[in-house]
Amino acid sequence: MSLAELGRYSRNEALIIAGRLESEGIAAIVFDGDMAIGDGSDLLIPVRVMVDADDFDEARAIISDR
Repeated sequence: MSLAELGRYSRNEALIIAGRLESEGIAAIVFDGDMAIGDGSDLLIPVRVMVDADDFDEARAIISDR
């Protein structure tokens, strides 16, 4: 399994996107979601949504429909 970065989003948006992909049967991982959460700057740090490289095109098509 090779991961590909689907995009960088705010923490909440990344979690919503990952949930949408999961509901379509595509495994998605949110990286960096808990960075700097202690000092409140977590909303300023982009969060990466990662998917399997084989699912990248399908995932991109799903999120482009939103």
